[in-house]
Amino acid sequence: AAVLAAGLDGISNRDAVTGLKDALVKGSQAAVAKLGIEDGFLKNSSVRIGLPPSLRSAEAVIRTIGMGTQADELVLRMNRAAEAATPQAKKLLTDAAKNMSVKDAKGILTGGGDSATQYFRRTTPEPLAKSFRPVVARSMRKVKLAEKYNEIAASGARVGLVKEEEANLEDYVTRKALDGLFVVIAEEEKKIRQNPAGAASSIIRKVFGALQN
Repeated sequence: AAVLAAGLDGISNRDAVTGLKDALVKGSQAAVAKLGIEDGFLKNSSVRIGLPPSLRSAEAVIRTIGMGTQADELVLRMNRAAEAATPQAKKLLTDAAKNMSVKDAKGILTGGGDSATQYFRRTTPEPLAKSFRPVVARSMRKVKLAEKYNEIAASGARVGLVKEEEANLEDYVTRKALDGLFVVIAEEEKKIRQNPAGAASSIIRKVFGALQN
């Protein structure tokens, strides 16, 4: 941290905070743009949403009894739901970046390589989940197997056979969509830290370039 702070000596606190906020807005918007499109989740192996573990264990049986197509449809619709919900994050992430305190900014600048992503993880999961879930719910209503799963999983949860966090598909997809969003935000943060010269903003290049020295 001391070495990193020394690299920032020639930059004013105001410039450092402005550069960081610009970087967070840029990285978060890039993540939203990548995921909030058709196949943004489905074709990205790092964030693709699979069947819940409680259903995954029965997948072989599902396919044996001729319900493989329905299982595939469920996976498709879960990922489509996440893709439809992700654009809701753009404003919330931008506001979180712009409203951060100087203390938060300094902690990120002198923190670890994913400290900006961790800032978003601390400050935005509840409002993001609140905005994602209605979009996810609307998408999942189109899938008959989703309704059946919720009925069966709810019964299983009551007797301890299904984990509470897996008892409702809308909640499961919302949580996995947020996890995927933070994974891609971390990837964007890494890019900016490793190659600040490639950033469009001069203030981002100035601040993160200093961190490399």
